[in-house]
Amino acid sequence: MARFIFVTGGVVSSLGKGLLSASLGALLQARGYKVRIRKFDPYLNVDPGTMSPYQHGEVYVTDDGAESDLDLGHYERFTGVSARQSDNITTGRIYRDIIARERRGDYLGATVQVIPHVTNAIKEFARADVDDVDFVICEIGGTVGDIESLPFVEALRQLRNDLGRDNTVSVHTTLVPWIKAAGELKTKPTQHSVREISSLGVQPDVLLCRCEKPIPQGDREKIALFCNVPASAVIQALDARSIYDVPLQYHSEGLDDEVLRAFRIDDAPAPDLSRWHDIMDRLDHPEGEVTIGVVGKYVGLPDAYKSLNEALVHGGLANRTKVNIRWLDAELFERGDESLAAELEPLHGILVPGGFGERGSEGKIASVRFAKERGVPFFGICLGMQMACIEGARASGIEQASSTEFGPTPEPVIGLITEWMGKEGLQERAADGDLGGTMRLGAYEAELGHNSRVASAYGSTQISERHRHRYEVNTHYKDALEKDGLIFSGMSPDGRLPEIVERPDHPWFIGVQFHPELKSRPFEPHPLFAGFIGAALEQSRLV
Repeated sequence: MARFIFVTGGVVSSLGKGLLSASLGALLQARGYKVRIRKFDPYLNVDPGTMSPYQHGEVYVTDDGAESDLDLGHYERFTGVSARQSDNITTGRIYRDIIARERRGDYLGATVQVIPHVTNAIKEFARADVDDVDFVICEIGGTVGDIESLPFVEALRQLRNDLGRDNTVSVHTTLVPWIKAAGELKTKPTQHSVREISSLGVQPDVLLCRCEKPIPQGDREKIALFCNVPASAVIQALDARSIYDVPLQYHSEGLDDEVLRAFRIDDAPAPDLSRWHDIMDRLDHPEGEVTIGVVGKYVGLPDAYKSLNEALVHGGLANRTKVNIRWLDAELFERGDESLAAELEPLHGILVPGGFGERGSEGKIASVRFAKERGVPFFGICLGMQMACIEGARASGIEQASSTEFGPTPEPVIGLITEWMGKEGLQERAADGDLGGTMRLGAYEAELGHNSRVASAYGSTQISERHRHRYEVNTHYKDALEKDGLIFSGMSPDGRLPEIVERPDHPWFIGVQFHPELKSRPFEPHPLFAGFIGAALEQSRLV
């Protein structure tokens, strides 16, 4: 039977529960165990698909088409285990399903309540489809004490009774702040946080204490005394120089040992952490350095491009190269060529990421043109590929080339996709339908041209990549794009949807309709990001 680890947070948000869960999963995996990590989100949205990136950060998409929390990206990057739709649940989705059951009469006239109906639904989600794993790590979003988190903590309490204490461990993250004026760390917030969750019936077994300075042994013993845990279970978590150093740091502090001890597992194999040491060696001892400009519209919040940021780092790992990222607001490039050249000339590569809406689109198109004309390596992702196609169409003489996403246009180089072939057959969408969950989502296959640069990068002409979009390049403009040197080097298997464009006469110019950043791992960098950074490295040697 699978054992369960519940990760909660207190005092403040953003203490790193996602990284803790991912790192703990990686450490258990390094000992030979099979793990699965799940995220419980307390908000009322059914999923983050319709939420602004400034509200929620990026939307992470799984192979089976779930729009999910960005923490699932951490889980995948650290463990290599592909997440599924069943690995992320929200209060909104739970309530939607319960109300649907109630309307059908499934509850046989019973009064539907938070306890037991909502908590039972949470427990069912936690225990579903985990027969093939040794440990299930369940991260509870939000902060203990929030009203919206209460049903999840109650479900956690019930699960600990249902499964038995030997099969469940509670890890609670807290803050031990450094008070500069007093010149000391303060343990009281941690004491109050543990008291809060204990009052709800959940006694933590392990405490992960985020801190700016090392916690003295005396303070650890004080925390242990007041929080009813062994002193060895008070794990300090200092800021790491890289997120990929976190598993090594937590292991050195004894996190995985303490969790296994709480399970009364005394014969666990020693962990093989060689892959993490190799990653850190590549980060600490680069042999080259490049600067990549990301021209987007959500650059004010780096979490909006979290997977993209990490995939660029992975591309650097593949080339043993330090990657400096400059986040550039696309709207600034709509003011004129002088500001554009000043920002882009020092770069070794230009990347235009995905996004939605017209704002900043002309700045992105200008960036594409700069990369094309100056021979700078260019990578366009989703909307970035579409901007490359609009730029190519305009360069070939179609001056009014645009996207129907931005409004009516006489030259719809980019148009709304209303049907496509999926694993379940023909998928259809209405132009005026719901926004949530209605895009082309999840993994779809593509066929690559045999002599294309992308086929060379992948080492194959058959690929599968994750998508999240509702607009497509119009194949009626294929001849016009080829006139400017832009070719379709990847298509959907039925030949209807362009998946990849590239310029054979350019040092490195590729646009993709999918999101390759979602499948990149530090120990297995995505081939397109490895190729892009490799081309940028060559560019740096020419400057």
